[in-house]
Amino acid sequence: RATTRTGVWSSRRPMADDTRLLAALAVISARGAIGERSLVDAVAHADRFVSLIPSTARSVVDLGSGGGLPAIVIAWRRSDLFVTMVERRATRVDLLRRAVISLGLDEHTAVIGADVADVDGPAEGFDVVTARSFADLPTTARFIDRLLGVGGLGLVSEPPTDRTAHWSAVLQGYPRLVDDGVEQGIRRVRRR
Repeated sequence: RATTRTGVWSSRRPMADDTRLLAALAVISARGAIGERSLVDAVAHADRFVSLIPSTARSVVDLGSGGGLPAIVIAWRRSDLFVTMVERRATRVDLLRRAVISLGLDEHTAVIGADVADVDGPAEGFDVVTARSFADLPTTARFIDRLLGVGGLGLVSEPPTDRTAHWSAVLQGYPRLVDDGVEQGIRRVRRR
């Protein structure tokens, strides 16, 4: 089993071997696909996703990958995972593919240029579904339910306001999904 490249970290300082990662993200940011002012902070936020992915997971799909956060960071940190990025905008798909190649992640990362609605995952589903600034709660829940395998985990970036009541209402329509609460600003949704 492969180990992580760098392990999980929580400080806001970049890790010594994150130079290439930050350079690849800077190219994407320069093209307007990453809105954060600080790439170091953006990577720190993506690392929260990394820390919540179970060690037993083998596959991740990132919904609406945009500028590659958190998916590129996940792929960089966890070479034991196969990471699939889904993005419908052609220019961003091109940027993501270039970043994946430049970072040498192409053996365990795929970039799919399509709408999430047109994507079919593996028959058993993905082990992890991630979403950051993807869509409204009902849409996000629908795709988590559709793409997540049994026992899998959905990880959704949450705003500072508490949306537990909203999630409870939405998940009533998805009896296979269970809200496991928020950790590090990330909503954890498990599939039974």
